[in-house]
Amino acid sequence: MKRAYFITFITCIIAVAGTFLFTRLFKADGDKVVKVGFIYVGDASTGYTGNFIDAQLELEKVYGNKVQIMAMYNVAEGTESEYLQQLVDADCDIIFSTSYNFGVTTKEFAMKYPDIEFCMATRDNANEEPYLANYHTFMGAIYEGRYTAGVAAGMKLLELIDKGVITKEQAKIGYVGAYPYAEVISGYTAFLLGVRSIVPDAVMTVKYTYNWNDYLIEKKYAKQLINEGCVIISQHSDTVGPAIACEETDVSTPVYLVSYNQSMADIAPTTYITGCKINWKPYVIGAVGAVMKGKSIEKTVKGKVIGNDMGAGFDEGWVEMLKLNDVIAAEGTDEKIAEVIDGFRKGKIEVFKGDYTGVNVDDPDDVYDLSVGYQENYNSSAPTFKYILRGIITIE
Repeated sequence: MKRAYFITFITCIIAVAGTFLFTRLFKADGDKVVKVGFIYVGDASTGYTGNFIDAQLELEKVYGNKVQIMAMYNVAEGTESEYLQQLVDADCDIIFSTSYNFGVTTKEFAMKYPDIEFCMATRDNANEEPYLANYHTFMGAIYEGRYTAGVAAGMKLLELIDKGVITKEQAKIGYVGAYPYAEVISGYTAFLLGVRSIVPDAVMTVKYTYNWNDYLIEKKYAKQLINEGCVIISQHSDTVGPAIACEETDVSTPVYLVSYNQSMADIAPTTYITGCKINWKPYVIGAVGAVMKGKSIEKTVKGKVIGNDMGAGFDEGWVEMLKLNDVIAAEGTDEKIAEVIDGFRKGKIEVFKGDYTGVNVDDPDDVYDLSVGYQENYNSSAPTFKYILRGIITIE
């Protein structure tokens, strides 16, 4: 009898100890603080970095004290190694690298530190050799937003033509671009094709600044484009320079602005129409949540997955339009934008298709016939279209 009581007593002790240990382990896992690093090429004063900071702030709001964040601002390209090392030395569990030109260095760090997840925005090298399980790339399908913004610009051009302010031969777009990268080329081509879906005679002139963030050059080039007769100015650059150039133009000269990454309604209230941006929140919040739970990022975040690369568009909220300036926009623009977004969500719009011939920016012998169509983001979340449309886009 005593032996039976003893066995029962020992069994209870083991059960209680097991329950206590399980509870402690479960609680420890549930209370785990994930250290998150961000490396930024700019700060909150620029729209591009500002959108990432919005995701960072939302991350803190969603997870509270379960995340500890360390951010590096205004990191000049070429110096990122020093700052990535600081994030590694701070024991970050996951690091978000946010400038295209940080991509090579970030992947090298992922190779050196396999226990840390490295997430590289706007790059397309996750699925290239060497393939690393802890290195990920991601980007929104921004060509959808660019095309939609182009439709809004086309509506304004059509209004100006119908009112006799300009002729259809004067439907000219000016574009301030940072670099002749696929990301920039894809964006301004989608924008122009959106315009041409409303005004088929529209053409475009592009000027490259060879810098993501140079207020003076961006403003200077925008003014030059305006002086050349461009009626719509848009950009793939990070400052308010083009907006200021438009707003300072003599009122007798018709010129309007379509922005990228941030609204210019306060800066250019009499010329700004609308714009678009990538919403980084779904990926950033989802990726950190995956690390917190010990799960795969690509199996946790909603989007199109290609190996260790993923992206999405309007369908998953990765791409958003900026608020329309109703005072400036043509009548019916709001409804038209909604129609176009719905078309993208239903897979009904094919942007890179038409009676156009494109010449590869890196190889003049590589000519592409767009009558057969080009599917952007087919193999990667980062844009791959880098053909200059012959006869309707001029590079200065």
